[in-house]
Amino acid sequence: MTQTNDGRLPGHLQVLKSRLQKTWAAGDYSRIGTTLQIVGERLAEAMDLSAGMRVVDVAAGNGNASLAAARRWCEVTAIDIVPALLDQLSARAAAEGLDIACREADADHLPFADGSIDATMSTFGAMFAPLQPLAAAELIRVTRPGGRVGLANWTPDGFVGRFFALLARYSPPPAGLAMPTRWGTDTFVQEHFAGHCAALRIERRDYVFRYRSPGHWLAVFSRCCGITRKTLASLEPALRQSLCDDILRLIDRFNRATDGSMVVASDYLEVVMQRRPRPAVGSRQGGGS
Repeated sequence: MTQTNDGRLPGHLQVLKSRLQKTWAAGDYSRIGTTLQIVGERLAEAMDLSAGMRVVDVAAGNGNASLAAARRWCEVTAIDIVPALLDQLSARAAAEGLDIACREADADHLPFADGSIDATMSTFGAMFAPLQPLAAAELIRVTRPGGRVGLANWTPDGFVGRFFALLARYSPPPAGLAMPTRWGTDTFVQEHFAGHCAALRIERRDYVFRYRSPGHWLAVFSRCCGITRKTLASLEPALRQSLCDDILRLIDRFNRATDGSMVVASDYLEVVMQRRPRPAVGSRQGGGS
């Protein structure tokens, strides 16, 4: 059970969500988020978004997917649990003269009526919701029959997935909290989405991290990525140094640069689905005669 009789979350889940909000608010994720813009553009194209569509960007961060949809003249609402990121999203939209509505809300409790949205999307966002099955169900619930859902989720075996696993080894997540990279597997997509879809396409893509050096990447993520920052801060100095050394070794395994810089490709799943339309009025269900 995920809610009490009065609609509130149980105490331990409220605490967990509060911790998650504080983690993502730590640092300055926008410095990283803006570098991922190409993923939102790719997803918007893969979803074939068109002008006038009602689009919701779930766990929008500072707005890569929101901006991509708004550039295609969609009617966009962005939701996130971190007000500061939504403020940065609004500033980016204003700089481009784009109109994007922002609302503070959870991915697993979307503030929209059933079937009221034409296209629901999330780039590296909904996958971090602690209540994974509920977040997946919410994406389907708010999308109209015949509408589209698009996701970009880090895979567990790519660079970012292995980086998250490394952080979890040094600072294990709370009991019962699944790794977010489950969303980046065919198994998760088939289990939580396939049964609701008339069409489903899963494609493995990669995003390329390009930084001045491995040390530069580590410095940026240590300062700006809340998960990295919080994990490092929780460790004693010797363990903190050990984790940093392990991260640099991980980068070295994936780095294809030969000039001292960092050029690392990280796999993610791009998932585009069409929600199953409602049966036509008067159509038969099953095999009666």
